[in-house]
Amino acid sequence: MEPSHSTKSNPETAILIDSKSAKGKSTAAPAAITATTKATPYRKGGWKRGVAIFDFILRLCALIATLTATITMGTTDQTLPFFTQFFQFQASYDDLPAFSYFVVANAIASGYLVLSLPFSIVCIVRPHAAGARLALLIFDTMLLAFTTAAAASAAAIVYLAHNGNQNANWLAICQQYTDFCQRVSGAVVASFMAAVTFVFLVVLSAVALRRR
Repeated sequence: MEPSHSTKSNPETAILIDSKSAKGKSTAAPAAITATTKATPYRKGGWKRGVAIFDFILRLCALIATLTATITMGTTDQTLPFFTQFFQFQASYDDLPAFSYFVVANAIASGYLVLSLPFSIVCIVRPHAAGARLALLIFDTMLLAFTTAAAASAAAIVYLAHNGNQNANWLAICQQYTDFCQRVSGAVVASFMAAVTFVFLVVLSAVALRRR
């Protein structure tokens, strides 16, 4: 009697094997032995590769935001026109330490984001690499605090420029320096957008490390 084979659909395969007497003696009904195999799926990056791709896109967006904030604030300068060239009022970003710190902080964040792009690519190619992801998580957290502090300090000065403070006799200057205030306000908004992007980057890295 020939061995009978029965095949089911993947990923499970059932094999039936009939046993017979080794010496040809009559025996009871042959016993059927069933062997079941299950296909083990190959471990791929899956959702982690998708997270890494989204991480790379967010880094590009954050880089654009920090560069915009740096260039906009660093080139902000306005001079009020008067009748004589010897008597002029000028407003520049480097007149205020908070704005100078803002430019430096966002420039550092821009440089870091450029350097972090190769590590993000490594996470795309090797989704299960924990070393690169952990390094990005640590530095992203540091730059999140750095960028948020710079944006917050600059936002306080922008608020005073728009509204002033009567108790401290600080006048609102945005009625005269309209272009200056518009540019610094746009730079602060761009920096806050970069800070929010850093928040998402930190969350993505934490999730990718948690679910291994």
